[in-house]
Amino acid sequence: MGFGEVRPRRLRTTPAMRRMVSETSVEARSLVLPMFVAEGLTDPRPIASMPGVVQHTRDSARKAVAEAAELGLGGVMLFGVPEHKDATGSGALDEDGILNVAIRDARAEVGDALVVMSDLCLDEFTDHGHCGVLDAEGRVDNDATLEIYAEMAVAQARAGAHMLGPSGMMDGQVGVVRRALDDAGLVDTSVLAYAAKYASAFYGPFREAVSSSLQGDRRTYQQDPANGREALREVALDVAEGADVVMVKPAMGFLDVVAAVRAAVDVPVAAYNISGEYSMVEAAAAQGWIDRDAAIAETLLSIRRAGADIVLTYWAAEYAARLV
Repeated sequence: MGFGEVRPRRLRTTPAMRRMVSETSVEARSLVLPMFVAEGLTDPRPIASMPGVVQHTRDSARKAVAEAAELGLGGVMLFGVPEHKDATGSGALDEDGILNVAIRDARAEVGDALVVMSDLCLDEFTDHGHCGVLDAEGRVDNDATLEIYAEMAVAQARAGAHMLGPSGMMDGQVGVVRRALDDAGLVDTSVLAYAAKYASAFYGPFREAVSSSLQGDRRTYQQDPANGREALREVALDVAEGADVVMVKPAMGFLDVVAAVRAAVDVPVAAYNISGEYSMVEAAAAQGWIDRDAAIAETLLSIRRAGADIVLTYWAAEYAARLV
């Protein structure tokens, strides 16, 4: 075959041609909006390191959830920011605690119009900022933490969450949550497993968003960024324990892991476009160094192209509005 007989550029000649042969799309239904609902606020509180993102009041959260439903988003992921914390994160179990109240508010606002998800973890509620309770030597106690996760799961499901997101990377967390839900008769509540969650340098802005009290780091329970095969082991364990969806977090630095997970499982795969990834784009765009809208689109497309069926992103509502 001679030069010129094969010209891939023919399929790039016009916007209509490129649109017709595009392999990957980002639809509103595949996007989930993470939201922070803070106790005791009278007005939404801007998060300085995440321009455009706020800690919501209960009222502003209800409006944002309603907007998410109107835009056709797949769901919202709710995080609670309590006024008071303690060593065991007791506020996470309080049926009148901020997260459980926010879940009830969301369901009252939208019913089943979109998937109401809730973060199932202790880090927002503990005064030491870790994802579990500590033992006498200050280490995160895996099994004692699982007992609390089981109670949290039932509380969040009874508050109305359609899907729970155990995110603490405790060994056995998915199985414990699934059994607790089933034993309570909450068999229709699904589990989004944070199956491959890495100890990342890009979580910084999130810690401002949840007013984190973290002391030290989480490297003894979150994954080492150097490891890819280990992620597949974690994912396989979570699927075996009953995960309905598995997630990779962060997304951008771990697109290879997203692709490997997609190839390995037959359940839906999610990826979390995390706070630091969001903030880098926003900061560069504010300096005029990149085209903001194009960078957002490319970011989300890359995560979908890698194999994520669901993308958690702080741009979810904005991007969905572009599609209307």
